[in-house]
Amino acid sequence: MAPHTTHSRALLARRAPDRPVAAVLFLHGGRADSRAPSRPWHLAALRMHPFVRAVAAAAPDDVLVGSVRYRMRGWNGPDADPLRDARQALAELPLRPAAIPTILVGHSMGGRAALRAAEAPQVRAVLALAPWCPDGEPVAHLRGKRVVVLHGDRDRVTDPRASASFTHRARSAGAHADITLVPGGDHAMLRPTTYWHRTVPPTIATLLTTLPPPA
Repeated sequence: MAPHTTHSRALLARRAPDRPVAAVLFLHGGRADSRAPSRPWHLAALRMHPFVRAVAAAAPDDVLVGSVRYRMRGWNGPDADPLRDARQALAELPLRPAAIPTILVGHSMGGRAALRAAEAPQVRAVLALAPWCPDGEPVAHLRGKRVVVLHGDRDRVTDPRASASFTHRARSAGAHADITLVPGGDHAMLRPTTYWHRTVPPTIATLLTTLPPPA
């Protein structure tokens, strides 16, 4: 598997202050299996752009806002390619002098990658949007971290019941975990029409002001 090069970094900064005190990174969805290259014009990537713009506009000036660039479109079984990309993006964040506290925001497959990548000590919180949470996903590493899950109750792509089960297990493992089931919500975050876009930016703003200390 080819690593990211200096010309193809995993971290795409939407806003990069000189001395950031925190970071918010977005991880878009993908496919269960695909080794086709991930492109910025794919629908899964475009779906996150309004959220990135809204958070970049609303967050304090000293917060870095960016996205994780995937090499492959798929999760691809044990390879977990987007998880590798997320880890690389975290490694590319600036140090001052230690790693800055980070919130990960992931949709669908990106939600799964974000929840896994929260093993990194610098990740203090995860906002998972309609995440893909298959049985057996690890939760022990989330102890002491903030986990917020939003999942539409009419999602036919990822299972809201699986998200509820994951949240319960994470809470039992010591995470500060909560889930909101969105009435009438679909997987694409298009319904209810304005709920997702009115909810995500203030949720991130709250997380930024209540980041827990390193686990």
